[in-house]
Amino acid sequence: MDFKWSWMYLSISLLILVVAEIKEDNAETDHTEDAEEESDTNSVLQVPYQMPQPIGEVFFSETFDDGTMNGWVLSQAMKENTSEDIAKYDGLWATEELKANQVPGDKGLVLKSTAKHHAIAAMLNKPFIFDEQPLIVQYEVNFQDGIDCGGAYIKLLCKTENLDLEHFYDKTPYTIMFGPDKCGEDYKLHFIFRHKSPKTGEYEEKHAKQPENTLKAYFTDKKTHLYTLVLRPDNTFEMFIDQTSVSKGHLLEDMIPPVNPPKEIEDPDETKPDEWDERLRIPDPSAVKPDDWNEEEPETINDPDAVKPEGWLDDEPANIPDPSAEKPLDWEEEVDGKWEPALVPNPKCASAPGCGEWTPPTVANPDYKGQWTPPMIENPNYQGIWKPRIIPNPYYFEDLHPFEMTPFSAIGLELWSMTSDIYFDNFLICSELEVANRWAADTWGLKRLVASANEPGILSQLVTAAVENPLLWILYSAAVVPIGFLTFYFWRRKRKCEETPCQETDEGKLPPTTKGALEAVEQAEVKEEEEDVQNNKENAVEQKATENGEQKEQKGDEENEVVEDNEEDEHEGQTLITTVSDEEMRQADGNTISENGLAKLLRKRQVCKD
Repeated sequence: MDFKWSWMYLSISLLILVVAEIKEDNAETDHTEDAEEESDTNSVLQVPYQMPQPIGEVFFSETFDDGTMNGWVLSQAMKENTSEDIAKYDGLWATEELKANQVPGDKGLVLKSTAKHHAIAAMLNKPFIFDEQPLIVQYEVNFQDGIDCGGAYIKLLCKTENLDLEHFYDKTPYTIMFGPDKCGEDYKLHFIFRHKSPKTGEYEEKHAKQPENTLKAYFTDKKTHLYTLVLRPDNTFEMFIDQTSVSKGHLLEDMIPPVNPPKEIEDPDETKPDEWDERLRIPDPSAVKPDDWNEEEPETINDPDAVKPEGWLDDEPANIPDPSAEKPLDWEEEVDGKWEPALVPNPKCASAPGCGEWTPPTVANPDYKGQWTPPMIENPNYQGIWKPRIIPNPYYFEDLHPFEMTPFSAIGLELWSMTSDIYFDNFLICSELEVANRWAADTWGLKRLVASANEPGILSQLVTAAVENPLLWILYSAAVVPIGFLTFYFWRRKRKCEETPCQETDEGKLPPTTKGALEAVEQAEVKEEEEDVQNNKENAVEQKATENGEQKEQKGDEENEVVEDNEEDEHEGQTLITTVSDEEMRQADGNTISENGLAKLLRKRQVCKD
């Protein structure tokens, strides 16, 4: 009964906590929309924020904290091969604070339109030239309303004499494209660079392999994430999200297609001859259809052994017009046609094996063979699978330093999105990792701190998840039962130990439970007591012989006497315990003491000792 009540108490307590949390959430939703927006946008944690200033050599930096897009150019171009109603790059941009987890004073660039093309770009402080310095590109993205289909990547535009940012569009030459992209259930992190062939002078896109781990959480959690690309002069690259490496590789080994083409290729001008026979097996041309092969035989026939059941009503139909049906009063035959009552099962057929014309059931036709085809044999003219001949690749080259890419002088965002309010912030292009890390700490680090402080409690998260997915309530209930049982079990055990503590010997074991063993222990205690008494007498004689000694030694002997007197008292107490134990043992049943008797004995001995 105690277990049932305790388990019920624990379950009710948890239910009260959950209900209180739900009521609190419901109470918050009863506020007006303005109050709700204010509560969503204001951060619980307020941190001091100052516009970051990059330290060291920086090719480009942008924070948008002044609330303007100064230095950025909106494209006026038209996208090619697109319908006129959406071809223009007329998507809207704005500088705003985050919707949630704001850092006061911190603003970013926000894509505001849906189902439109967006293009905006800015010139670098100075062009980046790929020589002996690594390239580090870093910026922040927040999909504030999630993302249905669209990208949030950047393009580093090639340094050209005729680069005009007002005509920036999808065909504008770029050196590197980097950043997140999503369409359908495909979540990607792009790193693409355009490689120039030293043989032909043409550019070809090289795509890095996608990270092995799923990236879905970065697109759906509505948090600000930091994307970083590090490209080194030794041709290695690495991509980071929130300063955690998610992908790395080598430009000569991990790009698709490879940077360097193959030395040999199939001859593109060679075609398969018309007489080339690739058939491994062919129908036997010498085979002849047997004379008794009848292709007209049906697959099934009527069972010749079937007999019509006795009592079958051949003249009775299975269904008859409903005799109780009446033509509706508003039925007009000129408009509705001739009226006929509905058909109902014939009651005469209910007691008969069947009604109507009897037909025997069908069975497989033993003479059926189907359409005749000749057997297959190996093709004597088989020449194998045709392949064009291999020739040296006329466009082969070997570039051992693909890091030396085309210099770039501008950064741009050319995007299509079906979701608005994509937030960009704190762009940085530099060559020193220390500069990038310091920049991240002053910008993204503050956002992360605020977001962490504003995270809801674990109970609130559980309730929110269960509201979205009611099946979780079953899981929660299943988890409460074992937790409640274990909690109650250990609580009851602790309480029982406090009421009846277990007593142990000096060696950590319970006292002996047999009468003989107890007598042996008590005899040893008596013997030890007699030895201590004899020692006390000898010490007393020695003390009297040294009464004329020094005062210091007398004091020391007196202290020894006090200690010895205490030991005598203690042994007298042990003797009393022994006496009580003898009396208890005589009352015990047989040679073995029961558990209840032992417990009582231990308690009485403890009282006597006290």
